Amino acid sequence: MAEEHRCQALKLCVNNCGFFGSPTTQNLCSKCYRDLQHKEQQAVALNQTFISSTSSSSASILTSISASSTRSERVIDAQVEREEEEEEKPRAAGTAVVQANRCTTCRRRVGLTGFKCRCGMNFCGTHRYPEQHACGFDFKGMGREQIAKANPVVKGEKLQKI
Repeated sequence: MAEEHRCQALKLCVNNCGFFGSPTTQNLCSKCYRDLQHKEQQAVALNQTFISSTSSSSASILTSISASSTRSERVIDAQVEREEEEEEKPRAAGTAVVQANRCTTCRRRVGLTGFKCRCGMNFCGTHRYPEQHACGFDFKGMGREQIAKANPVVKGEKLQKI
């Protein structure tokens, strides 16, 4: 068995990046596999926000989720392009530029030790907790969504009375 593992030929990454891939990472190198997982996580997050913002019936939500799986990659690409365009535009003189290495609440420099909250902001050690910075993230809603996703409603067919 050990000899079989030693004799296996090394395969190049499927993305042709020049590194070797493995079957455990879908024949991708570690970097390409990490990028693929990141894109999938963004697609899942986008689908969750899409579901929470949609106020239509549950049937239309289910059909939109299945249809949006292919559209989610296009939407993510469009968001990345919009962010790049916003970075390229010159900032107006009166607008405040929020730097990624400063605490959003007290503006203290945090450098590499900053904490990123689920609301998307960076904070220092003092303001890292949601209670300290008046976090706008809906933790209860996220918990409800996770419970609803983990426990789908199962209904049996009704029996006909004899």
